[in-house]
Amino acid sequence: MRLIKFAAALAALLASASAFAQAPEKKNIALGVGGKALLYYLPLTIAERKGFFKEQGLDVEITDFAGGAKSLQALVGGSVDVVTGAYEHTIRMQAKGQDIRAVIELGRFPGIGVGVKKDRKWSGPADFKGMKIGVTAPGSSTNMLMNFVMAKAGLAPSDASYIGIGSAQSALAAIQKGEIDAISHLEPVISFLERAGEVNVVIDTRTEEGTRALFGGSNPAAVLYMRKSFIDANPNTVQALTKAFYKTLQWLKSASAEDIAATVPEEYLLGDKSLYMLAATKSKPSYSLTGVLDPAGMQSTNDMLTKFDPELKDAKVDLATTFDGRFVAKAAQSVK
Repeated sequence: MRLIKFAAALAALLASASAFAQAPEKKNIALGVGGKALLYYLPLTIAERKGFFKEQGLDVEITDFAGGAKSLQALVGGSVDVVTGAYEHTIRMQAKGQDIRAVIELGRFPGIGVGVKKDRKWSGPADFKGMKIGVTAPGSSTNMLMNFVMAKAGLAPSDASYIGIGSAQSALAAIQKGEIDAISHLEPVISFLERAGEVNVVIDTRTEEGTRALFGGSNPAAVLYMRKSFIDANPNTVQALTKAFYKTLQWLKSASAEDIAATVPEEYLLGDKSLYMLAATKSKPSYSLTGVLDPAGMQSTNDMLTKFDPELKDAKVDLATTFDGRFVAKAAQSVK
């Protein structure tokens, strides 16, 4: 009997020690994002609203910036610990000698639509020359995609004017007021403008077909990224964050548009639930299935950046340093 009691006590002690060893080193996390209400960042909102961060013992404070470039600046400046943002930022920062790495893929297609106002002439990408193009923020993924589109047409980024219009309501207002000629943006903004008859979508990376048509292959989108020094100092915290997002990706696989609309804050619906559900349906294929970055997609992103950015043209970035896959691999083993 004593032996049985001792064995039970020892098992409890070991379980307690294991739990303690896996406890997050840093429970209060400052997370930056550029345009949280956009469907590009839906996994973040789902993780927050479904309580997946809390389940992992984390208190995540989210700061919403005007665009992805702003959230990256916050990470570099030290005001946030981690960012949900475009994968391409990890390559850019590695080229500048800053060791910033992704730990889980959230989006496998960019999910960006490029629309031209219906009263503007457009017969091909060369017609973007001289246009005022709305993007979430200068330097953000919506801007980078347009730079690539123009480079393929033999144009330089300076051949158009990029105007930061933020997300959701401000983006809708900008094109409806005639402040811009074209827009490179995300859902639900693009679906709203399409249905309102404001734009013709001429480039569409919301689907695999559209992504491959533009890039010639896959092109990863949103990821969770952070400094390597943060990963090294807080591996349990990073594991907890990754597991929360991995659970979100699993939830999204079977979630309906109705489920998504019922989970996000009501203001995300822009006063039109059916429109939001349409946008969610169009966006759903873009979310990562495994959380793992595809090496071919990583190379595709690097090729995109080097095509139009002279600073990156001769940069020798080891793409293996832009993604630390240990944490998502472990999350996949523990989340069924």
